[in-house]
Amino acid sequence: MYVLLIMSPILKLEKDDSEKELEFELDYQLSLTTQQRFEMMFRKSREIAQMLIDNGHRKPSEIIKRK
Repeated sequence: MYVLLIMSPILKLEKDDSEKELEFELDYQLSLTTQQRFEMMFRKSREIAQMLIDNGHRKPSEIIKRK
């Protein structure tokens, strides 16, 4: 398995501009291949899951059987 490290471009604005931020993000996402987008999504999902586990917020659900 190869790990592809992608350096994300950085948007620098004088003032907050959600429209430019969205356009920037869409341009970036469109510059990636489908495989790169999925790899990035899976990597971020694993990072978030690990953060939840580390902070005690991802405990497995319990099945309680009633008699």
